[in-house]
Amino acid sequence: MTGALGELLVVDLTRALAGPQAAMMLGDLGARVIKVESPTGDDTRSWGPPFVHADDGTPEATYFLACNRNKESITLDLKRVEDAQVLARLIRRADVLLENYKPGALQRLGFGTARLMELNPRLVVLSISGFGHDGPEASRAGYDQIAQGEAGLMSLTGPDADHPQRVGVPIADLLAGMNGAFGVLAALRERDRTGRGQVVRTSLLASVVAAHAFQGTRWTVAGEVGRAQGNHHPTIAPYGLFRCAGGSVQIACGNDAMWQRLCAAFHITADDPQRYATNADRMANRDSLTELLEGVFAHHEPDDLLSRLADVDIPAGRVRTLDEVYEWEQTRSQHLLVDIEHQNLGKITLPGSALRTFAVDDSGTETETTRFGHRPPPVLDGDADAIREWLDTEEVRARVTSI
Repeated sequence: MTGALGELLVVDLTRALAGPQAAMMLGDLGARVIKVESPTGDDTRSWGPPFVHADDGTPEATYFLACNRNKESITLDLKRVEDAQVLARLIRRADVLLENYKPGALQRLGFGTARLMELNPRLVVLSISGFGHDGPEASRAGYDQIAQGEAGLMSLTGPDADHPQRVGVPIADLLAGMNGAFGVLAALRERDRTGRGQVVRTSLLASVVAAHAFQGTRWTVAGEVGRAQGNHHPTIAPYGLFRCAGGSVQIACGNDAMWQRLCAAFHITADDPQRYATNADRMANRDSLTELLEGVFAHHEPDDLLSRLADVDIPAGRVRTLDEVYEWEQTRSQHLLVDIEHQNLGKITLPGSALRTFAVDDSGTETETTRFGHRPPPVLDGDADAIREWLDTEEVRARVTSI
């Protein structure tokens, strides 16, 4: 399947992660993505170890492989007139352009918003920055961990308030990429109505703040500042990681009915003393509640405990390592592993897209339309000749059509 965006052309001027993530998401949905790199390549081509080496010794960074499938690569030095002209030719034919330069940098290279719209009034432009495109700190460079700290996320993560902790993946970048792809789709829908493109802007700061969820309203409405408190939920109990014999399990009791079922299954008195009858009670006495549950669970191995919890419909799970996740049959069943043939590395496996799409006929029968044929992450400048030849062909076709 080519995917829902199979007729769209995306020009990707981004590097590192937020922009490449957005472009890859559009590529996963079928768009043709042309990645325009500097002559030295995307920074992430050198981010390692780990590197994987081809037979000829060429190193490939696994970081780059993670966010650049379904793309072609051409290198352009936009300070050179000839290369800037190639970019202009691409823009004239593009539906979407993605960039994550510092605010104002693309303008200085001769491709500010006015020029982009002059070249292609139907162009949708996604612009991702670190801290926003205006405001007193718009000029700051944006890197994920810096944004996690500045946007408050690290203050909510870790064992306690004195030990702030970054999230184990570059979540600010990933959220900005997801928000960017979402904004692009909205702008394309608007273009269907108006015939004109739009500029979509997001940032690492905006994406983390927008993801504060209940921790945000905890402050803006209730006036409470959330703090890191380890592996237990700040507003629901019992909800967290609990020790048991030979390991630990995670439990999520989202309402009083679940709590009562948990108590019945393990012969715990749900409301004796009256410290645990409601969620508010359990939160007020969470330390003693945790001690109580871990004392009960100390007689059960993880597999036995998870089985008993499943029998009474209590949401629970284990903490898996990444190798266990990728070997898990449920992961594979969701097409979250993608096997591709890389030009230098041969057959490799990548984490797949989170989205699956299905067509439904009049009888209700579903047919999966998810894109399964994926392009590997490109080698640097590996598609330059083919892209230039395609541009020449398209321009000849346009001239003939206009005659």
